[in-house]
Amino acid sequence: MTSCAEMKCTIADMNSQSPGAAAPNPHDLLILLAVARTGRFTTAAESLGLNHTTVSRRITALEKSLGGRTLARTVGGWELTDLGRRAVRAAEDVETAVATINEGEEEADQIAGVVRISATDGFSAFIIAPAVAQLRRKHPNLSVEIVNVTRRALQHRSGLDLEVVVGEPQVHRAEAIRLGYYMLGMYASRRYLEDFGTPASVAELSEHRLVYFVDSMLQVDDLDAPRRLVPGMLDSLSSTNVFVHVEATRAGAGIGFLPCFMAGRHPDLVRLLPEDFQERLPYWMVLRPDSLRQPAVAAVAEALRRRTAAVEDALLGREPLDY
Repeated sequence: MTSCAEMKCTIADMNSQSPGAAAPNPHDLLILLAVARTGRFTTAAESLGLNHTTVSRRITALEKSLGGRTLARTVGGWELTDLGRRAVRAAEDVETAVATINEGEEEADQIAGVVRISATDGFSAFIIAPAVAQLRRKHPNLSVEIVNVTRRALQHRSGLDLEVVVGEPQVHRAEAIRLGYYMLGMYASRRYLEDFGTPASVAELSEHRLVYFVDSMLQVDDLDAPRRLVPGMLDSLSSTNVFVHVEATRAGAGIGFLPCFMAGRHPDLVRLLPEDFQERLPYWMVLRPDSLRQPAVAAVAEALRRRTAAVEDALLGREPLDY
């Protein structure tokens, strides 16, 4: 934990950037911290029990005392400036000091509060959910919010602590960590194969309909394998949700291109042409540079890394996925 002397040095260093600037109000620093974590004044205000106008006014007062802008508006919300990042480091120290007031001689549990994650459906259900459940057994004051999307990594992560994406991200001012790989393959239900026959080649597969992502809405180039490998295969049922892909395939809507770790859990699904369709794709975790300074975010990131490594064989379709 940072000492009071170190915290004073951090604030003094910020003030040294602007001669004559007054010492910042610690309460205003905590408001800035809330805005930095949510990316929006309104959301920060709700979390603090304030109104939007008060948050805006206190940020203005803080910037006046520091002698510069702490926030810059982006498409996704508010992002920290260099001065803002230094201010947030001081704010985190203030938050830590406040949290220990009622702890007596005991150290406060730093793995607490809300961590916001953006991730794909399958990863959220089978990696994030069990990883967080296990982490919360030791840290019950931790809360995790998940936004399910399948997209490229964002350039601006306002309101998000970390993202999990498919494919290597091309980002700036971010930490990108490869978590591991997973495998996708072609699957059909046993009843579908009884009714329509089992394709024995890629050419025969083209005679069947595909269950997969909505082509016009697919933002991840690495997920274009079916249209690249079997361009003549027409769509049957399309969805932005991979759980819909699995259930539609099980219901006989067509042949699905599915993550093996999800399809392998269902004995009524049969994998087709595994030598021709074994698309191995990486999961990457992306964080703002300052996010890993937050104990809760760092703990969640490590829990995801450990869980991904523990189920590597299942992700690659070598064995069934088991909790």
